[in-house]
Amino acid sequence: MTHSYDAVVVGGGHNGLVAALYLARAGWSVAVLERSAAVGGAIASGEVTLPGFVHDLYSTNQKLFLGSRAYADFADDLTHHGLRFRTGDHPYANVFPGGRSMRVHHDYAQTLGQLAEHNAEDAEGFAGLYEEYRTFSPYLFGLYGSAVPSAAAVRQVVSLLRHHGVRGAAELAHTLLMSTRELGEVWFATPEARAMAACWGMHLDFAPDIAGGAMFPLLELFADMENGMSVVEGGARHLPRALADVLTEYGGEVRTGVEVDRVVCRNGRAVGVRGTDGSTLTARRAVIANVGPAVLYQRLLEFERVPTQVRGEASHYRYGPGTLMLHLALDGPLPWAAGDELSRFAYVHVAPYVDDLARTYAESQAGLLPVEPLLIVGQTSAVDPTRAPAGRHVVWIQVRTMPSVVRGDAAGTIHGTDWPEVVDAMTDRVLNKLERYAPRGRARIARVTAYSPQDLETADPNLVGGDSISGSHHLAQNFVFRPMCGHHGYRTAIPGLYLTGAATWPGAGNNATSGRLAARRVLKDARRRVTH
Repeated sequence: MTHSYDAVVVGGGHNGLVAALYLARAGWSVAVLERSAAVGGAIASGEVTLPGFVHDLYSTNQKLFLGSRAYADFADDLTHHGLRFRTGDHPYANVFPGGRSMRVHHDYAQTLGQLAEHNAEDAEGFAGLYEEYRTFSPYLFGLYGSAVPSAAAVRQVVSLLRHHGVRGAAELAHTLLMSTRELGEVWFATPEARAMAACWGMHLDFAPDIAGGAMFPLLELFADMENGMSVVEGGARHLPRALADVLTEYGGEVRTGVEVDRVVCRNGRAVGVRGTDGSTLTARRAVIANVGPAVLYQRLLEFERVPTQVRGEASHYRYGPGTLMLHLALDGPLPWAAGDELSRFAYVHVAPYVDDLARTYAESQAGLLPVEPLLIVGQTSAVDPTRAPAGRHVVWIQVRTMPSVVRGDAAGTIHGTDWPEVVDAMTDRVLNKLERYAPRGRARIARVTAYSPQDLETADPNLVGGDSISGSHHLAQNFVFRPMCGHHGYRTAIPGLYLTGAATWPGAGNNATSGRLAARRVLKDARRRVTH
């Protein structure tokens, strides 16, 4: 059976849904095909520990989507379909041995006061770096929301030069090209403050000594302070569900449980897709693939359709290290040694120090289970109390970084080289580490569920090797080089076929930017074909 549409989107992650939504609003007939039983990709939630405990399975902080242009464009529609957010005013903290901590509040004065109590030079450095953020963040966020390269991106650079000159632009470039270790050493005096900055780089794949790692911490340190941390009320799954509902309202179609195994081409152009069930959907104007470049060029396209050079480049697309996810149902808040107030923070980073982060990254890249992995402890029910029964809590722990393929254990105590063999022992290591900073916390755990890197890829094939960011963000694979050199701008090597998702600029994060910009590219190309 064949159905015909103006555009077909392969993959119902949030970027695929957003791209379809913009096309539908422009009057196009659009179908989104999703292999899983529900849309959302890495934005999902469920009761995976005990009944009544709703956990975000993968991503949890939806601040980027809440602040996105896509949300602004469709906020009323999304709210009408049940999408609501909860935002906490205690964004993040770091804990250290001896019951010490560093805390960043929504209240800047309170944050600066607590930093000054820790160390006057750290407070001075935080204030100075905040001034740099306030000066340059409008241009960074403007660039972040523009296609790269594009006239819009050039306008951001020209505006930067006009207002701050070559000296100001050079100052910004110098900061952005730093590693996170360098950023900390330039601006902060103590190991604790330096670790606070470096932890944000590990959310991506920026170990402390990788050039270009400073951009993400520069933005996250202060954007989270200014805006707080936001989660979807009742569970992350309500975000993609609302997008799908609004798309349907605009006349689009969403089909789940439909796996695409081929992009159909004719006369050198993408003209539709074929499902594993034999069904075919014709795309009169565009096919948009919300997948990684390797999947697109090596699996979804026939071998002879892809230029040899492109196939080779796609095979070298680099993925970052893996992630282990732990979901905890608790009988009470975590009893942090640094004080009860810590249980109110959306994120608590447990590193503890920069050298620990560097060692962890090196171990995971060598295929070893790390001795002291970074724990990003998301206290979801502190932000959204609807997630758990009264007096009880859900905690989300993203463990960074992990080997995608296990070759051994850096500590020499865990035996096995397959994730199903080692996941329980690695979970125990993580919980033991947590116990050192939240004594007696393990006694409050009613149930724990672990998702290994292998589990993450099984749930979402875009998370190759359990890479939660869908591809390395190192400089050689970022900006105009994302996903590959010469393949920016959401077009692919096949006319009529476009790419969206975290593998394209601006990369990981639930910002919806890639979906919006991909749709804009499709609409511009369609207008150009009409005029010619």
